[in-house]
Formats: sequence, structure tokens, C-alpha cells
Amino acid sequence: MPVPPLSIFIIAFNEADRIGATIRAVRALTDDLIVVDSGSTDGTREVAEELGARVIVNEWPGYGPQKRFAEDQCRHNWLLNLDADEVVPPDLAEEIGGLFAGKEPQADGYEIRIAEIFPGEKRPHPWGYTLAPVRLYRRDRGRYVDSTVHDRVHFEREPRIARLKGIIHHFSVRSLGDQIAKLNSYSEQQADDLDMRGKRLNEWRVLTEFPLAFVKAYIGRRHFVRGLYGVSTAINFAYFRWLRVSKHIERRRRRDRR
Repeated sequence: MPVPPLSIFIIAFNEADRIGATIRAVRALTDDLIVVDSGSTDGTREVAEELGARVIVNEWPGYGPQKRFAEDQCRHNWLLNLDADEVVPPDLAEEIGGLFAGKEPQADGYEIRIAEIFPGEKRPHPWGYTLAPVRLYRRDRGRYVDSTVHDRVHFEREPRIARLKGIIHHFSVRSLGDQIAKLNSYSEQQADDLDMRGKRLNEWRVLTEFPLAFVKAYIGRRHFVRGLYGVSTAINFAYFRWLRVSKHIERRRRRDRR
């Protein structure tokens, strides 16, 4: 099958242990694979370059701005975005390639389901929770939003959106400790975002955020299918949501007392 006129871009920071699998899974789909690295110190750039990626270093500006920067480095109009801990399985790679078989894809953007694979699992749980954002899209119709914490594709006019059958495998959790560190960093960015947007959350949310977020993760996002390990990951999620609110209120109290 000819290589599709498709650019694939990945943003990364200290992902040497995971980015190799991400790149190898899609290498045959593109002649333009870009990794935008925000200052890795673990060999991420070297791994990506050895696998044929074009690596560009750009200081971290936030999720949306970094992905917009990556879009600007791409040569083709059709773009596929992956995170450095996501792997496209063979059936999905074949489905994406088939969209370009002798024709232009019919939609402006394609939603692709993303399923988490937790430590100790080899494949997504059949009842596990999935997200379905637009990840494959035309750059002349849509771009990532310029938000530091939200990374979604925005279309200027009413787009034609379709959904692919395949599922991206998301290896988001190295360990519970790594998950806590990652979520703590993200809570800082979300508190910054609340400040920039002038939001003022009610202080009572310090009491309600954790239990409500736990229910959202354990039931709504189906962490319960993973047994006791799912309890731990749901607690981490709830702690992150609570910490985001607490940091926001702490900052506000400091400002109010000046």
C-alpha cells in the first residue's frame, strides 16, 4: 500500500520507555513523522530519531499551544495526533491507511476511541471506559485550540465528522506513584488555567470534590472493572480533582490577603 499523504505528530517529554512502541506502530503510515520534545533528559529524542522521526525541541507552552506548534511543522494537510504513550494497533493502522486508498478521506475529521491499558493488562478491558476525540483531521478545516490544559481540535465551520472502528491503546499509567506525580503537575496547570480565565470556584468544593470525583472515576469511567487496582486509580483521579480545587482556593486566599 502506498504511503498516505499524512503527517503524524507526537508531543513528548521524558518518554524514552514508551515512545518507541508509539512510533513503530505507525511508521508505515507516513513519510512525515514529527516529535516535538519539550526538553527530555532520558534519551527520548535519540529513540525517536533512531526510528526515523523528525525531532524538534520546543520549550513547553502548554498542551494546546504545543500541539499547534507541532501542526505547523507538518508537511501534509491531513494530520494524525498521538500522545507518546499511545499505540495504534494493526487493525486501526490498516483502517487509517484504507481511508487514503486511491481517494481523499470523505470526512473533515475522524474520532478515534482511546482505551487505557493499566499495568498488568495486555489489552483494553472489554468493558473499560473510552474517550473518542478527533485525532485524524484536515489542517485546513480544524486546528487544536490554544488552551494550555485542553487539547481538542476546533473546526471553524460545521465539520463532517466520522468515527473509526479501531481503538488506540493508551498506556497512561506506568505506576501509581508516577500517576500521582503526573496528576500533581496537571493540577498546577489547571489552577493556572482557572486563574487566567478569571474563574472563582466555591470553597465548599473542597469538601465535595473528592467523593464526587471518585464516583465519577470508579463508576462513570468504569475503574471498577479493574477490581481493587481500579479503587487505587480512582482515588488518584479524585485526589487530582480535589488538589486542583484546593490549589485554586489557596491562591485566591493569598491574593485576597495582600
